Amino acid sequence: MPLDPDIAAFLRSLQQLDVPGPDAFGLDAPGGGKLDAARARALLRALTVGQRGPSTRPEVATVTSTALAGSLPARVYRPHTATPVPTVVYLHGGGWVAGDLDTHDVHARTLCRDLDAVVVSVDYRLAPEHRFPAAVEDAYTALTWVARHVDAFGGDPARLVVGSDSAGATLSAVCAQQAHADGLELAAQLLVYPSTDMAGAYPSRVENGEGYFLTTTELHWFFEQYIGVGRSDAASAAFGADPRVAPLRAKDLAELAPAVVATAEYDPLRDEGDAYAEALQGSGVRVEHRRFDGLVHGFFGMGHLSPAAGEATAWINTALKRLIG
Repeated sequence: MPLDPDIAAFLRSLQQLDVPGPDAFGLDAPGGGKLDAARARALLRALTVGQRGPSTRPEVATVTSTALAGSLPARVYRPHTATPVPTVVYLHGGGWVAGDLDTHDVHARTLCRDLDAVVVSVDYRLAPEHRFPAAVEDAYTALTWVARHVDAFGGDPARLVVGSDSAGATLSAVCAQQAHADGLELAAQLLVYPSTDMAGAYPSRVENGEGYFLTTTELHWFFEQYIGVGRSDAASAAFGADPRVAPLRAKDLAELAPAVVATAEYDPLRDEGDAYAEALQGSGVRVEHRRFDGLVHGFFGMGHLSPAAGEATAWINTALKRLIG
């Protein structure tokens, strides 16, 4: 299917932003030097916070700031529906390097509204200042803390969800695996275009390597910031086999929480996301899986730019609501 025309127009508009373009990762950035974490964070904020006005933010009942486990910054979104309602622990995307509570504010608001759920958005530690496994540790700490205090959030322990998009979806998949190992029951996991096999080789990494918002060059740069080694380093093979980095490499996926897995046709991560959905299904896990043709990585936050992205987001949230009841 051709690239969605609204997404194509958005990609053309990126050239007008006063920040490094999305193809600058790991390359010479405008103004000299290499693109670093600060510039990557500025780019993501420009593409999210800088592109949205108040009218693009879905209405929810309340939004409050808090700290989980005493130190993890978080933002709690509450629906107009009275408790008990589901609770979603949301772990923002951004390649484990960028992203924060503001860049993914619309994502959390949309989930809160569409699911009638309390959404707890977590601001975990980022690389390269805090490399793997810092983000994994923070994510799981947040999930288990919310589970122990669910009465203060959605109030229904039987409807606890972990989920996100991109790197946050990877963290969510890892948390779902660890939760099962620890006996913590989750109602569902939400995995929107996750990275599931960092060291793998997939056709989509080549087919969609350039020109579709997220590039393969960017992927490698993010991976290196996160794990602290390059692709040619001997240590990278060990990291690539670690299921906390590559959840597809886990030995056993049976009895994990039901999953919504969404991928995009023009995404370098498409094939490994599809492979994870198939592996979950093959292990007997209930999975709602769909590849969205014509869309790119990042579409989950692009509903204000593209009706097709908005329709995909609505399908994802409806599927998740169906899983959790």
